Amino acid sequence: MNRTKGDEEEYWNSSKFKAFAFDDEDEELSQLKESKRAVNSLRDFVDEDDEDDELDRVSWSGEPIGSISWSIKETAGHSGSTHEGREQLKSRNSFSYAQLPKPSSTYSLSSFFRGRTRPGSFQSLSDALSDPPAKSYAPELGRPKGEYRDYSNDWSPSDTVRRLRRGKVCSLERFRSLQDKLQLLEEAESMHDGNVITAVLIFLKRTLSKEILFRELEVRQVALRHLIHFLKEIGDQKLLIDLFRFLDRTEELALSHYREHLNIQDPEKRKEFLKTCISLPFSAEDSAHVQDHYTLLERQIIIEANDRHLESAGQTEIFRKHPRKASILNMPLVTTLFYSCFYHYAEAEGTFSSPINLKKTFKIPDKQYVLTALAARAKLRAWHDVDALFTTKNWLGYTKKRAPIGFHRVVEILHKNNAPVQILQEYVNLVEDVDTKLNLATKFKCHDVVIDTCRDLKDRQQLLAYRSKVDKGSAEEEKIDAILSSSQIRWKN
Repeated sequence: MNRTKGDEEEYWNSSKFKAFAFDDEDEELSQLKESKRAVNSLRDFVDEDDEDDELDRVSWSGEPIGSISWSIKETAGHSGSTHEGREQLKSRNSFSYAQLPKPSSTYSLSSFFRGRTRPGSFQSLSDALSDPPAKSYAPELGRPKGEYRDYSNDWSPSDTVRRLRRGKVCSLERFRSLQDKLQLLEEAESMHDGNVITAVLIFLKRTLSKEILFRELEVRQVALRHLIHFLKEIGDQKLLIDLFRFLDRTEELALSHYREHLNIQDPEKRKEFLKTCISLPFSAEDSAHVQDHYTLLERQIIIEANDRHLESAGQTEIFRKHPRKASILNMPLVTTLFYSCFYHYAEAEGTFSSPINLKKTFKIPDKQYVLTALAARAKLRAWHDVDALFTTKNWLGYTKKRAPIGFHRVVEILHKNNAPVQILQEYVNLVEDVDTKLNLATKFKCHDVVIDTCRDLKDRQQLLAYRSKVDKGSAEEEKIDAILSSSQIRWKN
């Protein structure tokens, strides 16, 4: 039957099927997605509520809801409501469906209901229902079925642990019975992966009562150690104390209780808390430590109150020249000793702030005491106190210098505090090892010590080498020349 061109256009425009146009692709995708959402939501509803019902749901047209024919009609019906939009698209595109060869469709009904929209575009079903229209919305059919089992709650404990070990995200909430939870923990222990064990323990800690959790962990020592370490890391002292009390670990219980003093900021309250810790069942060594801690804080409170008063009064020279930079409260024992050597060095032994009193009360070793006192007095450039620190008398009244830390350490500390060369040379000469003495003297430019040592060793070559290091025309160069020209010295080489 022959038609004019106008009749052809009227025929195609009046048809309920529209012409194919490349510009319509995005609109078609949107329509397909809406239809798919309706189908999938109905399917989920039917699967969950009417699984055993053999009657099919039908639409007003008599078609079963969710069937292919029903979906096509729904899509076509929706397309009719956008006729005006298609007219605008048609005005932009002069090609008609009759003028172009029919392309092979990139969509199929089977792929539509399975969630595939276009080749090479894959996505999970949950993402397809929630993504914005700009994204693709189909699951990847090529993935293994195991990738989608997270949504069907069918992971076994061993599978779950393996996924956790690989860093996969999976929910542990499906394990509700105690038997399943314990099996999950045993699988985690068998993997020997601390992160997995800790992850399972966090889940058990949240979902089990502490009595049941403690009882089950008592016979699982690996998991128990991981839980103890985890509780220490997060600072859950209350649960940790309850755990040690349940396990009857008295010493660990006492240490955990003692550790709570770190959370007490007020010095007086901390002191009272430490006093209660003295009676806890510590080991002998730890008990002495807690007693010393209480005694030290008690003294620090007294010293701090007294020194704050002296500093505010402004009548004490040491506080005027060297104002305090920080409070002494809660400081370690060595810091407290340094503070006492700095501000209270000459005080009588009977006072709490006396360095000697601290040394005897806390049984500070001689090496630690001398090292701390030397650093404090050298910082004040109190060289007389430094000299007195190393001077001793024997029973005949003769004096001798002795350093329990070694004079090489003394020289290094004095140089760090900018001691004069004369004082450095005095202590460098007291170093017994010759090579150490020469190295220190060369490093700190104690020229007289180097020259005298080379002369005593009768080492002409080393003396000549050192001559090039001193200043031209200096007294040191003249001294070296006089020694080299002396006929009384028999050089080794």
